[in-house]
Amino acid sequence: MAFTQMIKDTLATLQIQPENKGTSTGMAWLGNGNHIASYSPVDGNAIAKVTTTTAEEYTQVIQKAKEAFVHWRMVPAPQRGEIVRQFGEALRKQKQALGTLVSYEMGKSLQEGLGEVQEMIDICDFAVGLSRQLHGFTMHSERPMHRMYEQYHPLGIVGIISAFNFPVAVWAWNTALAWVCGNVCIWKPSEKTPLCAVACQHIIANVLKENNLPEGISCLINGDYQVGEMLTKDDQIPLISVTGSTRMGKIVAATVGKRLGKSLLELGGNNAIIVTPDADIRMTIMGAVFGAVGTAGQRCTSTRRLIIHEEIYEEVKNSLLKAYQQLKIGNPLDERNHVGPLIDKEAVATYQKALEKVKKVGGTILIEGEVLTGEDYKSGCYVRPVIIEADNSFDIVQHETFAPILYLLRYDGEVQNAIAIQNNVKQGLSSAIMTTNLREAELFLSQQGSDCGIANVNIGTSGAEIGGAFGGEKDTGGGRESGSDAWKVYMRRQTNTINYSIELPLAQGITFDL
Repeated sequence: MAFTQMIKDTLATLQIQPENKGTSTGMAWLGNGNHIASYSPVDGNAIAKVTTTTAEEYTQVIQKAKEAFVHWRMVPAPQRGEIVRQFGEALRKQKQALGTLVSYEMGKSLQEGLGEVQEMIDICDFAVGLSRQLHGFTMHSERPMHRMYEQYHPLGIVGIISAFNFPVAVWAWNTALAWVCGNVCIWKPSEKTPLCAVACQHIIANVLKENNLPEGISCLINGDYQVGEMLTKDDQIPLISVTGSTRMGKIVAATVGKRLGKSLLELGGNNAIIVTPDADIRMTIMGAVFGAVGTAGQRCTSTRRLIIHEEIYEEVKNSLLKAYQQLKIGNPLDERNHVGPLIDKEAVATYQKALEKVKKVGGTILIEGEVLTGEDYKSGCYVRPVIIEADNSFDIVQHETFAPILYLLRYDGEVQNAIAIQNNVKQGLSSAIMTTNLREAELFLSQQGSDCGIANVNIGTSGAEIGGAFGGEKDTGGGRESGSDAWKVYMRRQTNTINYSIELPLAQGITFDL
C-alpha cells in the first residue's frame, strides 16, 4: 500500500492524470487520437493513458512551432540561456518525483532514474554557459579592406525522436542545446514511456508561461512510428535527431536525406571491454558488472563483450561468476536491488531468442538465463543476467541484444589482437580497455586503436559525462550530442565578407572593366 501511495503522490506532483491528451504545445493540449496505455514493467500495472497525435493536430503543432521560432530566434542567446537555467532549477525541484517516474515507467533503478534527471540538470548548466559563447571565426581576406568571418544561425524547428531506455535525458541533451541556439523543438518520445515526456512538458510549459514566452518553443507529440514519420517526412523540419536501433535509424536517415534534411543519429552499440594481463582485476569486475547489468542491459552503452587475455581469462571469469551470484533482482525502486525488469514482454522474448541462438551455435552458458516468476516478478519482465563463453564470429554476438547478456571472448598475444576483435563488429559506439600499461592504453586510443566514438581507459563502456560529445561511428550513425561543440549541428553555418573600401576588387585578381 505504501508503494502504491508513493506512485500516486509522484503522479500528482508531476500533473499526470489518468488520461493525458498527447499533443501539446506548451499548456495548450489537444489530443483526439487513439489512446496509448503506459504499463509499468515493475509490477505490470497500467499507470495512465495518453492520446496519440492526429495528422490535423500535427499541422497545428507545426504552425505553433513556426510562430514561436519567429519570436524565439530574436531573443538574445544569453536570455535564452536564462530560460534554460530556470528549466534546470525547476528540474532540481522535481528531481525526486521525475526520477521516480522514470524508474517506475521505464524499469531502471531509482538511482539511475535520479541520475538521468541529474543529467538533464547538468546539460541545462552546460547550455547556460554555452549561450554566451556561440562564437564563429574571423579570417583574413585576400582582398584589401575586406573582412571575412563565419557565424552560426538557428535552423528553425528541431524534431527529436527519443527511445524508451533514456526517456528524459536524451531529449534534454538535444533540446537544451537547441533552445540556446535559438531553435524550437518538437518531441516525439517512445510510445513505451510517454508519461515521462508529459511530465517534462508540464515542467517546461510552466517555465515558458511564467516568462510570457510562446508555448510553441517546446512541443510534444505522442504515438507510434506513424507519428514519427510525420516528423521525418516534413520538409519544414531541417533537423531530425533520433535515438534508437540501427534498423530504425537507417529508415529515418533515408527519409530525411531524400528531402535533403539533416539527421543526427544515435543508434545501436555492441560495446566491448578489453582486459589485458596488466589490468586491475577489481576495477575490471566493477566496470564490467555495472556495464552489463545496469538498466538490465538496456543502455546503448551497455557492455556486451568482454575480450580477455588468455593468461588471466580464468581469473576474470571466476571473479565475474562470483559477482553475478551476489546480484539482487527486483523492484528497481528498492535501492537494495541491482537489476530491474526489461521494458516489456517483447524485450523478454528477444532475450529468450538470443539464448536459443547461442545454444544452436555452441556457445557455453555459464549462468543460465530465465524469466523470473512469483509475486515479486508478476509483470513477467524480470530476467536473470547471463554470462556466455562465445566467439566474436557468432552471428548473435555480432548483433546487439538489448538485455543483460555478456559474452566472454578470449584473445592471445599482443593487445592489437584484442583491438581487432573489438573493432570487428558493425557498431562503433563505446569501448574500453582495462590496463595499467601506458603503451597499451595509448595504442588503444591511437589511430590504430578503437574505432568507436567513445574510448575509455580503466573505466567501463557505460555512462558518459555531458561535457564531452556523445556518439559513435559505423552503424551507430556518426551523430554527436551533448557537450564539446555538438551545438553546431543545431545551427546553420554562414560565411560573411564585408567590403569597407570604395573599390570592388574581385577574388583571385580577376578584372572586369565596365
